[in-house]
Amino acid sequence: MGSSGTGAYETFSAEERAAMKEHAREQKKAARRGSRADKAAEALRDVLAKIAEMQDSDRVMAERVHAVVTAAAPELAPKTWYGMPAYARDGKVVCFFQSAGKFNARYATLGFSDLANLDEGTMWPAGFALTEVTDEVEARIAALVKQAVS
Repeated sequence: MGSSGTGAYETFSAEERAAMKEHAREQKKAARRGSRADKAAEALRDVLAKIAEMQDSDRVMAERVHAVVTAAAPELAPKTWYGMPAYARDGKVVCFFQSAGKFNARYATLGFSDLANLDEGTMWPAGFALTEVTDEVEARIAALVKQAVS
């Protein structure tokens, strides 16, 4: 959101509106009846489908992030959140992957919600830019996710 410089206030971008609509669909889908196991399996399928839709470099990073997060914190449940792969505890998102293509950004983001236990003094990072997921980055992600759920 922003101003056009002419004093006229612009509304949400097309990408932001699409993300909000996607979130509304996710909420409706989650409210449907069904067993917990069926909902978890469907949520995992949705996450994997979202990852598969991503552009090449984003998809490769998202696949690696997914593998690291699910291995480091198996108690987190994969789900989509505003159309992004996310990982939740008790239905509440702890961390998420936002592809660069989602909002036409120059880098992908690994983000953490306020539920993540990453507190460090009076200021700490809650989002990390990703341009490549190397072995070193995987180790850092694993450590952050483990700390986030501790």
